[in-house]
Amino acid sequence: MFIIIRNNQQYGPYSIDVLRQYVEDGQILLHDQACEESRPNEIATVKQLLKLNHQNVKISNKGGLFSQIKAMGRELIFPKGLLNKQAIKSDSRLLLLSLIGLLPLALIGLVRIIAESAPVIVFYSVSLYFSVIWGLFFFYFFKTKQVTLKTTIKIFFLCQLAVFLIFGFGINLLNPFYFLEERMGFLGRLVFYIFAVGITEEIVKSIPLWIVQSRAKEPIVPQTLVFYGLMSGIAFGVFEGVQYQMEVNVELDYTGAFFMNIARLTCLPFLHAVWCGISGYFCAFAALYPKYRRGLYSLSIAIPALLHGLYDTFGGGLIGVAISFIGVVLLMTYLKNGLNYQSKLRN
Repeated sequence: MFIIIRNNQQYGPYSIDVLRQYVEDGQILLHDQACEESRPNEIATVKQLLKLNHQNVKISNKGGLFSQIKAMGRELIFPKGLLNKQAIKSDSRLLLLSLIGLLPLALIGLVRIIAESAPVIVFYSVSLYFSVIWGLFFFYFFKTKQVTLKTTIKIFFLCQLAVFLIFGFGINLLNPFYFLEERMGFLGRLVFYIFAVGITEEIVKSIPLWIVQSRAKEPIVPQTLVFYGLMSGIAFGVFEGVQYQMEVNVELDYTGAFFMNIARLTCLPFLHAVWCGISGYFCAFAALYPKYRRGLYSLSIAIPALLHGLYDTFGGGLIGVAISFIGVVLLMTYLKNGLNYQSKLRN
């Protein structure tokens, strides 16, 4: 006699003939688990047990192709409410899946219409598309009860506004370390990329965080501001990516331009996000423990600027990957040890 096991439920016992008949009728599946009643610990599949007992099974079809489809019914293929507007609006997974999967098709039409007259709109639209994907990714890993879509969108576009105003009007050139740009050499590059590029860009990315923090109606937990920092970093990466695609990448050969365009939409915005996520972490602590705010706000810029500057100095390759990985490890370690840091700062 044999016991059938499906989804942790047991059925039977059945004789081998009954078991074979149930399989042929489709009531028991060949891949269901089974065992002999006298040997409950020796689990096999129904297919294996039938073979061991020299049982040949022939599962018959219930009619031909069209009769089977007819017997299944129209509902299986075209369920009721398939195009119900209310049901579609309420299904967030369907909407997100459609947005991510179908938006590039809409952009194809945009490219055909305005590619030559306004290429910046095309580049910016594609960058926004990748921003949505990154945003969903970060939301999945870092969301908190305090995170809201409204604030997320505000931070994203506040960062882009800050980038436009500060870099568009040359305010960034007020940083005295920019004079090193033409006096390179390794040490000059290192100082330039940390104190000019790194500090300036990390401050710009942090501006939306400071605004949100100043208007908060409750203390913001570190992980919330980390998420907002990630989104501000992505926003900066989008703006920078469009600029590079319009000015720098167009001068490369086709292969180089293709790769750099992809990198400017994926990996490099991710780096900006990680660095600004670290900034958000320390900004949150500065607000929670104002006695240490000078040190914490300084660290919120200094650590990301150092990572940023080192990456820019050494560029791509294994060293650049190692520096980037250290940034990710730092961010995750900070979050993991957040409670320990809070207990220390309370003293």
